[in-house]
Amino acid sequence: MDVSLGTLIGQAGTFLVLVLVTMKYVWPPLTKAMEERRQKIAEGLAQSDEAEKALEKAEAEAQQIIRQARSKSGEIIDQAGKRGNEIVEQAKRDAIAERDRQVAAAEADIKLATNQAREALRERLAELAVTGAERVIRQELNADRHREMLDKLATEL
Repeated sequence: MDVSLGTLIGQAGTFLVLVLVTMKYVWPPLTKAMEERRQKIAEGLAQSDEAEKALEKAEAEAQQIIRQARSKSGEIIDQAGKRGNEIVEQAKRDAIAERDRQVAAAEADIKLATNQAREALRERLAELAVTGAERVIRQELNADRHREMLDKLATEL
């Protein structure tokens, strides 16, 4: 193979033209595309970091909200327990008041019944006294007979 100077210069010229054309028309769009891609990747990484920070912040806020909710639910449970105890105590007081009212009513009924029984006994005693006096007056008055009637009257009472 024979290499001549003309061919070598021609090939070098063609190569030089190819390099110049490539540098003028091909290389700038390639570098521009690579730069745009690099910027997009950098922006994506920055957004990823921002999203990660936002996620951490959101998780912290969620944990804070959960703690507040647990605290609030604990307070609500405590209040419900206190209210339940108050209701039980009120029911006890109401039951005691009702019991006292019923006891007072029963005592009043007992006093009334006692007074009625006493009145009935008085009436019966008066009847018996009148009957006894009647018998004493109708019979003759001697000591033995008088003692016997008193004993009989005492057993009847």
